Amino acid sequence: MTSIAHRPKVSLVVPCYNEEPAIPHLRRELTALADALVNQHGCECEILLVDDGSRDRTWEHIRAFTADDARVRGARLSRNFGHQAALTCGYDLASGDVIICLDADLQDPPNVVPEMIAKWRAGADVVYAIRKARQGETAFKLFTASLFYKLIRKLSAADIRENSGDFRLMSRRSLDALNRLRERQRFIRGMVGWVGYRTDEVHYERLERVAGVTKYPFRKMLLLAADAIVSFSRFPLKLAYWCAFSLSGLFLAYLLVSLVRYFAFNTQMVPGWPSLIATIIAFGAANLLCVGLLGEYVGRIYEEIKQRPIYLLQEVVSRPGDAPPGNPGSPGIPGNSGEPRP
Repeated sequence: MTSIAHRPKVSLVVPCYNEEPAIPHLRRELTALADALVNQHGCECEILLVDDGSRDRTWEHIRAFTADDARVRGARLSRNFGHQAALTCGYDLASGDVIICLDADLQDPPNVVPEMIAKWRAGADVVYAIRKARQGETAFKLFTASLFYKLIRKLSAADIRENSGDFRLMSRRSLDALNRLRERQRFIRGMVGWVGYRTDEVHYERLERVAGVTKYPFRKMLLLAADAIVSFSRFPLKLAYWCAFSLSGLFLAYLLVSLVRYFAFNTQMVPGWPSLIATIIAFGAANLLCVGLLGEYVGRIYEEIKQRPIYLLQEVVSRPGDAPPGNPGSPGIPGNSGEPRP
């Protein structure tokens, strides 16, 4: 059983990017959730809103929210670093015993949070929110998402739950472990599975966006899938070998058949331009494939050895007189040098 002597503190982390239409709805739901956690579930609560370089008035709404509610903290990145970097920033700044990430579009319903906390109280360090239904998404999106999860589960050594996203609960110790992983190309779902610890899950129905448009179009979903596969599997490198061996075997068989026909059946070997061109194209494609796969891995090595920050903070705000946000033990936060929280 998880034991917290004091009232457990719950950190709600919400990455935001161009969410101006959704912020009023988000503010209402988060306020109601925070009140319920304090009054009905015996928790303290903080809300961390991370603006990932929005180009609309998202940051102005966040500042107004922090001015009206002492539980709210706001962090603004210097530019758009991407959802995974913004989520990392929120995780770095969170100071709670329990940390829960939600989407700003409210597709992750806040009313699931108390059930997740109940699982944590029962001893789970990571509680995955599993989508049993996904409203407002096309058949193509559902098919590609299912295909991606099946593929990554077969290729990766990390425990990645099918139909789970970044809507999850993490205990303090599991988040401290996650925060020690500072790679630049981040697929946090896989990283959470890699750190281990005791897990549990809740099931919910994913809702449609309350406002605005999706920030994960098909192109970004492909990039996220590539990050997941390359970051957590060496299978693409092995695929290059298998491709080369398969093509070599195919054309070796063609050569043997041609020799047998010539010596055994006296079949004249007519110069075969089509087969010659096909061979050149096939081996050229195989070479390009191998070089491309190697380049993808070498490029990621290059990005890692530069040791650039995952994100840069432009501004952190809270209500005047309140302490600035931040977990004293979080890496990568300037001025934080204390020991991790118990």
